[in-house]
Amino acid sequence: MYLNCHSYYSLRYGTMSVEQLVQKASAAQAGTIVLTDINNSTAIPEFAGECTKNNIRPVAGIEFRIGNDLLYTGIARNNKGLRELNEFLSKCNFEKTEVPFPAPRFSDSYVIYPFTNPPRRRMYDNERTGIRIAYINRLLPVASALRNKMVIMQPVTFAGKDDIFIHRSLRAVDNNILLSHLKPSQCAGEDEFFLSPGDIKRVFSGYPEIIRNTCDLLDDCSLAFDRESQKNKKIFSASRYDDKLLLEKLAWDGMEYRYGKHNGEARRRISHELEIIDRLGFSAYFLITWDIIRYSMARGFYHVGRGSGANSIVAYCLKITNVDPIDLNLYFERFINPKRSSPPDFDIDYSWKERDEVIDYIFKRYGYNHTALLGTISTFRGKSIVRELGKVHGLPKEEIDSLIDNPSAERNSNEITDIIFSTGLKIADFPNMRSIHAGGILISEEPMASFTALDMPPKGFPTTQWDMYTAEEIGFEKLDILSQRGIGHIRESAEIILRNRSVDVDVHAIQKFKSDPKIKEYLKTGETKGCFYVESPSMRGLLQKLKCDDYTTLVAASSIIRPGVARSGMMREYIYRFHNPDKFKYLHPVMKEQLEETFGVMVYQEDVLKVCHHFAGLDLADADTLRRAMSGKYRSKQEMQRIVDKFFSNCREKGYSEEVTKEVWRQIESFAGYSFSKAHSASYAVESFQSLYLKAHYPLEFMVAVINNFGGFYRTWVYVHEAKRYGAAIQLPCVNKSNYKTTIYGSDIYLGFIHIMSLESNLAMAIEENRNSEGEFDGMSDFIARLNPGLEQMMLLIRAGAFRFTGKKKATLLWEAHMMMNKSKPEPMKQLFSSPPRNFNLPDLEYSRLDDAYDEIELLSFPVSLTWFDMLETSFRGEVAAKDLIKHVGKKIRLVGHLVTIKYIKTIKKEWMNFGCFIDPEGSFFDTTHFPQSLKYYPFKGAGTYLIMGKVVEEFGYPSVEVEKLAKLPIKADKRY
Repeated sequence: MYLNCHSYYSLRYGTMSVEQLVQKASAAQAGTIVLTDINNSTAIPEFAGECTKNNIRPVAGIEFRIGNDLLYTGIARNNKGLRELNEFLSKCNFEKTEVPFPAPRFSDSYVIYPFTNPPRRRMYDNERTGIRIAYINRLLPVASALRNKMVIMQPVTFAGKDDIFIHRSLRAVDNNILLSHLKPSQCAGEDEFFLSPGDIKRVFSGYPEIIRNTCDLLDDCSLAFDRESQKNKKIFSASRYDDKLLLEKLAWDGMEYRYGKHNGEARRRISHELEIIDRLGFSAYFLITWDIIRYSMARGFYHVGRGSGANSIVAYCLKITNVDPIDLNLYFERFINPKRSSPPDFDIDYSWKERDEVIDYIFKRYGYNHTALLGTISTFRGKSIVRELGKVHGLPKEEIDSLIDNPSAERNSNEITDIIFSTGLKIADFPNMRSIHAGGILISEEPMASFTALDMPPKGFPTTQWDMYTAEEIGFEKLDILSQRGIGHIRESAEIILRNRSVDVDVHAIQKFKSDPKIKEYLKTGETKGCFYVESPSMRGLLQKLKCDDYTTLVAASSIIRPGVARSGMMREYIYRFHNPDKFKYLHPVMKEQLEETFGVMVYQEDVLKVCHHFAGLDLADADTLRRAMSGKYRSKQEMQRIVDKFFSNCREKGYSEEVTKEVWRQIESFAGYSFSKAHSASYAVESFQSLYLKAHYPLEFMVAVINNFGGFYRTWVYVHEAKRYGAAIQLPCVNKSNYKTTIYGSDIYLGFIHIMSLESNLAMAIEENRNSEGEFDGMSDFIARLNPGLEQMMLLIRAGAFRFTGKKKATLLWEAHMMMNKSKPEPMKQLFSSPPRNFNLPDLEYSRLDDAYDEIELLSFPVSLTWFDMLETSFRGEVAAKDLIKHVGKKIRLVGHLVTIKYIKTIKKEWMNFGCFIDPEGSFFDTTHFPQSLKYYPFKGAGTYLIMGKVVEEFGYPSVEVEKLAKLPIKADKRY
């Protein structure tokens, strides 16, 4: 009877979760129901599982619409039919075409047209007309022959009457109109509830043939959704046995490369891993990953293999990862334990410039029908709910902003805001739109359409309509192909060093880097700006507090810097224990036994596994599920609660005190959600060491690469300042020296045209291309003749200093440009015969370096001709330099600093406190702490240079300033206008 049920995956339409929908069906005594979400099959796997739990027979379908118009509903007779419907919808998505009407002829699916909109051609055998209860009175004049093709089509959208208003609110959001402007045609009918089968049959008792047709259709349909078997591509070579042999061959060859022929420990571990990998059927998965790495290395692409995959010695031997599991005693069972309930995944990072080429290879190598990017579902959350509902209730933007910023203010309490907040609570976590996972890729044995319809986002690759949770639940192993800027700047550094110094740097000589004295010194002093993962103020502070000077300590630091660890107080405890290994007491003997390496503190995700397993007696499968649930990678709340209850009951059985159990659990909670696996931290530390080596030995080339890759922790001006600290002469863009990106000649760094705001990228790139092919520009007239820019673009280049090689002042050049061009738009063609440049006699025009600095701030966002401090009205530069803070601990001082960055933290009392980072006049960094009371009277007032008064404090030898007063200093007036 229930051929047309909607879950809330009918985006901005449905009101019930899949679980609630099935429970309502069970309460209505429905034996079979069909899930037909609008233009998607996202929920089918979850729906099949919920139906099995509730003894309901699931049937899959899709409701096809264009906008608000219902065209028809497809119902799959079997799994082939589901694939057929998915392929049909995917084709429409790929081709960006509307769903056709009428439907094509399906071989394994039924098509049901609404009674009010049947096709104008003769119906196919698999096609029916659906009649709703509301239209039953219209059946009287219909011929009985036509009724033989009719079925009962009573849609289900609501759990109860309260859902109708929620639905209307969602429809208004979807149509981007006021609630009061909604039309009935844009909404579901108000009778779309579950009725009992008996009630429906009574309504249609006068039309037994329609009841019979409906029952026959349902009886002909089935859905068998296998959730146990692995869905990934099962075989890489010719057979599973051949995969086993190939993986063994590659692993033993790789062992010789990594360890030599006679390393007994490596041989033992490789044998152990290969046996488990084969038993679990993961050989093809490893080989596919190896194949991708082989391709990318052949192209000269750098990669970082990280995540749990770096625990595997086989992955290390296959060059998937560069972390030696023996060196770090990595916990292999974290990656693949024999009881593991979920499959593993590899995280492979590439430069942001090269990642798409790798993804393109994967799709072409394994086929578009069998490969897909992993989707993700963004939900209605927080501020976005208030903004969307505020709009449909007709609130102006100012009132919505006020409601978001001060929801509890008296002025924001009225009937409409009460409705907004109450509705918002009900739709919180409803799916809102489908998107793309950061890097997940699935490679399937069966065509992907067997499991999901596919979207085609602007990225240009097929994307699943469900997310990683569903993928995992039905047996997929995702491969993460991610991008990050760190790899880009490491590779570009090596290229720039080769060009500028004729030195071919091997950035993969990690063992050499680990013993490099310069790197050790840079780590210990926090001289890490620009270096991957270790450049933030927090991380630089941690490195200095730890006096970190080796790889192992950096691996630990990479994990304990994570938010949960710091917030729980265990980061401070770790630093204390690190420096005082004999002055602390272990919480319990098991903590000493399992966590002696990290002084009894859970630093890595493996530590959570160890404690859950050895302290609380959970098996490895439960321990891993708990870890994953806490880090947001597992969504079964019931399963999570079962394991938590088991943790506490096991501890009681073991006779632990309530106090000890609760403290261990508090630490687990704080760590599990944020901490890295040791392998992941180790992979990051390898990349940090590569960056540190380049900065320590080739600082100028390294900073140019960091500037060119953008995306670092700081804004561009900070990296330009850092290059200057290391001896670079920073040069403004120049049409005869600069490229599109920043470049270096010796120790002269020329800023790239890319940094000039509003300069057209086509012109910026053409300057470099033209100069390379035709030689340097003689002057401004030669430049205009060769490149034919518009007057506005010329003015930008002149004001940025790009024609200073002419020896003329900017004001003179601007006059000449106006006289030469005398128009804002360029001529469409270059002149065939160029006329000689005209010379103009102009009076001596005023010139000021301050004017230049203001031009630079306007066009580049930072000054080059002057420093920020040169522009201050005051000559006061503070009483103490940042480098001398440690000598003034406990004293109240005044400093002058230019603001670099602010970190915002909410206290337990829900008050804001800030952590500031500044540069002093000598170019050194220092950190500040701003408590709520100080911020109340002395808040930050945007970017600029500040006078700071406060007390110098230190923690583990690292000084900072607790701010009492803060004032933004005035700068010299801009006299250009």
